[in-house]
Amino acid sequence: MNLKFYNKSITGILTVLPAKEIKFEDEMENYNFSAAKSLKLKMAMGYNKHRIVEDGVTISDLCIHGLNHLFEKGFLKKEEIDALILVTQSPEYFMPPTSNVIQGKLGLKQDIICMDINQGCAGFEIGLFQAFMLLEQDEINKVVLLNADLLSQKVSKRDRNSNPLIGDAASVTIVKKSEKPNTIFANIKMDGTAFDALIIPAGGFKTPSSSKTAEMVEDAAGNFRSLDNLVMKGDDVFNFVQREVPPMIEQLLEKAKQTKEDVDYYMFHQPNKFMLNKLADKLEIPREKMPSNIVENFGNASGVSIPTAITFNLGEQLTKESSLICLAGFGVGLTWASILMRLEHLSFNEIINY
Repeated sequence: MNLKFYNKSITGILTVLPAKEIKFEDEMENYNFSAAKSLKLKMAMGYNKHRIVEDGVTISDLCIHGLNHLFEKGFLKKEEIDALILVTQSPEYFMPPTSNVIQGKLGLKQDIICMDINQGCAGFEIGLFQAFMLLEQDEINKVVLLNADLLSQKVSKRDRNSNPLIGDAASVTIVKKSEKPNTIFANIKMDGTAFDALIIPAGGFKTPSSSKTAEMVEDAAGNFRSLDNLVMKGDDVFNFVQREVPPMIEQLLEKAKQTKEDVDYYMFHQPNKFMLNKLADKLEIPREKMPSNIVENFGNASGVSIPTAITFNLGEQLTKESSLICLAGFGVGLTWASILMRLEHLSFNEIINY
């Protein structure tokens, strides 16, 4: 599905990372793998260190910390927020929505829309779609998009396929009506027939958590996990990304009448360095235009990986310059989406610790 949005802009991006950092070598003994093979895996996938929250920290803690930072710095005022969108797969409760919890804790106005969206790897794009649509309303002038996930809480520490790459993070993106005309091109596709390629099998109403679902079981590759843990069919996900993402980007650029060379940066979801490098090569895009350094420095926090890539790699640059950016997220769902838009002269584009 091809989409267009008119006269909308991003004015600032903030990433909030847990201060706690764990190195790959510190967890190698958890894996049913020799040290030599683990280090080979580290080199191939680009693992190094990842950020994990302390016990008891939730997504609202990270989001509120980020929003208070923006209030204190004068980048945002509470009364300006007309809508609060939270994209997460780590809600604090089945009910109520965590966005309402955040609104209440911050004492935001009642004349506001709060909304939770259950999405992961493509969650940044889907959150932006919703923000752009809300801004079509006369009385909505500024939307705060929150992306947050704490998937470290759902990954088995004995799963070498997933544990080394998962990180925790939140991001705050300010979206408003643009002061000058523009067109934003986007597209999205979904394939629920492969819903189990990335899944946490237990914990919902289909399979409630129990002592049975908490039992650790060894798979054919020597990983130990329970039904309460995230499981990823790595080969299936890799093949899906290499098969579906390139034509999606080609179609996006064709609709926008832009070439690959016209795009300054490709800020994509960060599953791991190996997958992104292969994707850049398949798209015939210079690897330096598609940064792949988030997993090795912070870990993959699902949809938050894209704003993290922007804040980490472009930082102050986007507060001073203008860049044509291609955003793309792909994974859980299966869902894949992309956006082509210009980011320019942001009020802030930074990372803070919690």
